[in-house]
Amino acid sequence: MWELVKAGGWLMTPIVVCSILALVIIIERSHTLQFNKIAPNRLREQLITRLRENGDIGRTQLMNVKEKTPLGDILATGLLYRQYGLDSMTMHMQNRASVQVHQLEKNINMLGTIGAIAPLLGLLGTVLGIISSFLAITDGAMQDPTMLAAGVSQALITTAAGMIVAIPALVAYRYFQRRIIDINAQFETQAGLMIQEFYDYQLLDNINS
Repeated sequence: MWELVKAGGWLMTPIVVCSILALVIIIERSHTLQFNKIAPNRLREQLITRLRENGDIGRTQLMNVKEKTPLGDILATGLLYRQYGLDSMTMHMQNRASVQVHQLEKNINMLGTIGAIAPLLGLLGTVLGIISSFLAITDGAMQDPTMLAAGVSQALITTAAGMIVAIPALVAYRYFQRRIIDINAQFETQAGLMIQEFYDYQLLDNINS
């Protein structure tokens, strides 16, 4: 492996760095973007049931829910502002959802950038390798076979390395983008259902009374 890196020339260094960054981001985002960690099942139902049974949820309890998961942050924020009406709840939940989605998108653009840059680095290595190969030929005669072989090796290795890094990076980038869209849809669904349940169970009237 080290011999291939050496044969690819100095451009293999940024390609290797890109591969390490991409791997770290993929592992970290795979761990973070799990539905059960972001939007736990039945969280909204538990909050509404507690509110219906007890008539209220303490601020300390809501802050605890708010700190545990992104969905908990959104729903608990809405409940913290419920005394100001449904419009206020909706606005604050939308604001928190925007913040949470922005945090979930952390390093995703970097992954897309790596997917775009890696093949360009490989292409640059190809061009430099071909130039080196042509320099080994003067007046139609081969002057330095070693230089010719090294140039061809650099061209092939850097191209392959760039593609090897770019393909999984782009696949992961598209996958994580789709996952965040699904998560955002879940945020909107759960927030909308909570607002609807406030209407259905007349919870806002109970709080204001």
